[in-house]
Amino acid sequence: MALGTCGRFFRSCSVLSARALVCARQESASCLLTAELKPFSVFTGNGGCSQRGRVGCIFTPACLITSEAFVSRLRRGKAADGSVYRLPASVPADRGEQLSLLMRHPDQPHDPKVLKVAVIGAPNAGKSTLSNQLLGRKVFAVSKKVHTTRARALGVLTEDDTQIILLDTPGLTTPSKAKRHQLEKTLLVDPWDTVKEADLMVVMVDAGDRWMCSRLDLEVLKCLAQHPQIPAILVLNKVDLVKAKDRLLDITAHLTCGVVNGRRLRIRPVIKPPWAEKKPERDLESSPEDNEEQSSSLSKEKLKELRTQQGWPRFKDVFMLSSVDGEDVETLKKYFMAAAKPGAWQYHSEVLTDQSPEEVCTNLIREKLLEYLPQEVPYSLTQTIELWQEGTDGEVDISVKLYTKKETHMKMVIGAAGQMVAQIAREAGEDLSRVFLREVRLKLTAKLRK
Repeated sequence: MALGTCGRFFRSCSVLSARALVCARQESASCLLTAELKPFSVFTGNGGCSQRGRVGCIFTPACLITSEAFVSRLRRGKAADGSVYRLPASVPADRGEQLSLLMRHPDQPHDPKVLKVAVIGAPNAGKSTLSNQLLGRKVFAVSKKVHTTRARALGVLTEDDTQIILLDTPGLTTPSKAKRHQLEKTLLVDPWDTVKEADLMVVMVDAGDRWMCSRLDLEVLKCLAQHPQIPAILVLNKVDLVKAKDRLLDITAHLTCGVVNGRRLRIRPVIKPPWAEKKPERDLESSPEDNEEQSSSLSKEKLKELRTQQGWPRFKDVFMLSSVDGEDVETLKKYFMAAAKPGAWQYHSEVLTDQSPEEVCTNLIREKLLEYLPQEVPYSLTQTIELWQEGTDGEVDISVKLYTKKETHMKMVIGAAGQMVAQIAREAGEDLSRVFLREVRLKLTAKLRK
């Protein structure tokens, strides 16, 4: 009897041990898969995984996985159904790795297609926000203040056999404004040079700006008039801020001169109160030097015509969207995919941007400075990277010094008990972690430049 009792005891223990082993394997596989898939949460929210829209695979929920072989296949790059699984593109935290990636020979598909898209518009129209949404990753700096983007930056969206090259540009401005606000020369040169290499122009307009949405900026019209051979589409951004949606049709009629893709629009007129008939004045601050420098190919008669022109009658299509709405952006992305022409890819599919990791870092720090510091303070700051070191566990330690021109500015940057600079460092570090796909410890210090 004692032996029988002991036998039953040992058999029950073996069953419990087997169950514990299965649970341990499940937990191990679950933790491993969760760790492997954690970076992809920014792209999908339903258990699926893809590389910025690439053909991916549907994974079995982690809690149901018991096969270590399945997990090992995922790690080797194979999914359960045998399809190819790729890591999402990111920016390497090492400058040499990023340069090597940019120089890699593109992995051409069977029938490659490519499209270069230049995103232009007035300052603060939402160009960088749209580019980030299309890429599925925050790569370009975004803020509510003007001139956040200081130079032309490139983003690469690769999906299936199609590669979309996004050319994000600074807001179009005039030499007189750049001189008055001490802006970099890149803000004047980059937008005009970028358009020359584009296959498609995207003109973004802030539909939420009630004073400027009814006519295109003069610099935008100049740019369109200089390159009439390049197809252009109109994108009305921030439509979620427009309460009266029927007003969007009126805005479209003004910005397209009532013509889209060679066809005249039929929009029923809306009776407006007398105060609404006042239109914003064209920018009268542009000097003759502005016209000579940026519009040398345009005659005086053409310039005079553009000054009285509200819109551009050669837009191929019009999109109304909110650049923070994923569904709206997906519609525009499908349009780009359909417009792509047969041609060799220019970048490897793992390339996300042509910016160096240091440029990404300084741009995202500047974004936070613009967001939290008032008036002209963030524009007067300069940055110097003093430390960029990768740890043994893959984490990146970055130390950046901010130089201010005035002591009062330095006090604003530091904040009460150092809370402001700490908050900026924390949020910028979180953004960098999502870009580099690794932990980033960012340290910011402020110093008065004498």
